[in-house]
Amino acid sequence: MRRTRSAAVLLGLALLLASCTSDGDRDRGRGDDAPRDERWMPGPGLAWQWQLSGELDLSVDVPVYDIDGFDHSAGTVAELHRAGRRVICYLSTGSWEDFRPDAAEFPRSLLGRGNGWPGERWLDVRRTDVLEPLMAARVDMCREKGFDAVEPDNMDGYLNATGFPLTAADQLRYNRLIARLVHARGMSVGLKNDVEQVRELVAEFDFAVNEQCARYEECGSLTPFVAAGKAVFHVEYELPVRTFCPTARKLGFSSMRKRYELDAWREAC
Repeated sequence: MRRTRSAAVLLGLALLLASCTSDGDRDRGRGDDAPRDERWMPGPGLAWQWQLSGELDLSVDVPVYDIDGFDHSAGTVAELHRAGRRVICYLSTGSWEDFRPDAAEFPRSLLGRGNGWPGERWLDVRRTDVLEPLMAARVDMCREKGFDAVEPDNMDGYLNATGFPLTAADQLRYNRLIARLVHARGMSVGLKNDVEQVRELVAEFDFAVNEQCARYEECGSLTPFVAAGKAVFHVEYELPVRTFCPTARKLGFSSMRKRYELDAWREAC
């Protein structure tokens, strides 16, 4: 749920991506993946509920729930499964959060500038030697609680003022690492925002989660997911549904309007 980059920065960096990815970067992070047919693979158009704050409303009649991995128990995930829901585990993989139970395990040298949300700071995603075991433990938590998939957040630090000289290549390498960690544990993984790297990453991610692509005129960048038979779970916060739903439906997106706090309220297309 972290929208921190500006449209001006996007325009300035969009042309850099093609030259920033090597064949070696493409190959890393694939070898341990669970077979595709053993993972849940959400297709385009699935209705969903995304709730990260407030008391969880279990009554929304949709096939997919996206909820905070730390805040909810295996019992909650099992209850949603009994109701016929698939459940996505929200994690921040690109930022440090001082309110998480594992916060003390992150070395101070990994922590960059604040990302605009209370208690959060960007992570130096170049330090995969340190971050990999920390993130593996978080993904293990999702698996042990029975989640079907992971939504890794803050996956576009290279477009932000993190305090580190992150490049597009650094981000691709880290995002592929996260995808590998999730796949190795038998779950599917979503690409959160980072629309500039969709074409480089669509083969390695099983769905997309996007905030405000209509407002920022970026929705066309996500169509490779739909073309590959993969869901695009999309929200807008400020635009009324009448302005973005017709296009979202035409594109095959799973779209709704939410409040910024991502409580139970939703207005679906």
